[in-house]
Amino acid sequence: MIYELRIYHCMPGKLSELTRRLEKETLPLWKKHGIEQAGFWTVAVGGSNQDLYYMLKWKSLADRETKWSQFLKDPEWIRQRDESEKTGLLIASVSNMILQPTSFSAVK
Repeated sequence: MIYELRIYHCMPGKLSELTRRLEKETLPLWKKHGIEQAGFWTVAVGGSNQDLYYMLKWKSLADRETKWSQFLKDPEWIRQRDESEKTGLLIASVSNMILQPTSFSAVK
């Protein structure tokens, strides 16, 4: 199992719109494509309070490539994304890392 840490640096004032889109629209599409989330976080103390952190679980890099590519091409995702951004972009930039648990990690 590998994990992907994704950080969405939101446009000012757009974090609540992004979290709503993820919860109400994106998560059902991820389920359709077999994408598993490991958690979502916002910043309570430190850093930017306009950032959203989340982790996805993957069986392998090939699993990630297949499922993420299918999700990004899904016409329903494209419609939802475009609809949610009619008044402007929600995300200024995205950072991501693929993480591999150590042998002593509580998360495998």
